[in-house]
Amino acid sequence: MLTLPIKKKWFDMILSGEKQEEYREMTPYYQVRFANLWKAEPFNGSAIREIRFRNGYSGNSPSFVAKCSLRTGTGKVEWGAEPGKQYYVLTIQEISDIS
Repeated sequence: MLTLPIKKKWFDMILSGEKQEEYREMTPYYQVRFANLWKAEPFNGSAIREIRFRNGYSGNSPSFVAKCSLRTGTGKVEWGAEPGKQYYVLTIQEISDIS
């Protein structure tokens, strides 16, 4: 399972249901990780995968698992995106395993 670090503000907003997307820059680093997780399926938002989001880098940092779909596109400024910038957009479908 892919584990992604996330800042506390966004972590809390996702858990509260206020934020429904997480953004990652379109870098080779994320391209490889998402390609490995989604395999040959295109990043079009149809396939769902589980991703662990962790608020910190320690193994005992707060975390949750979310079922996410992936697409590319712009994001919402109020959820941390820069206006007009293209991102990998992880759409949160369902949250589980909160610890």
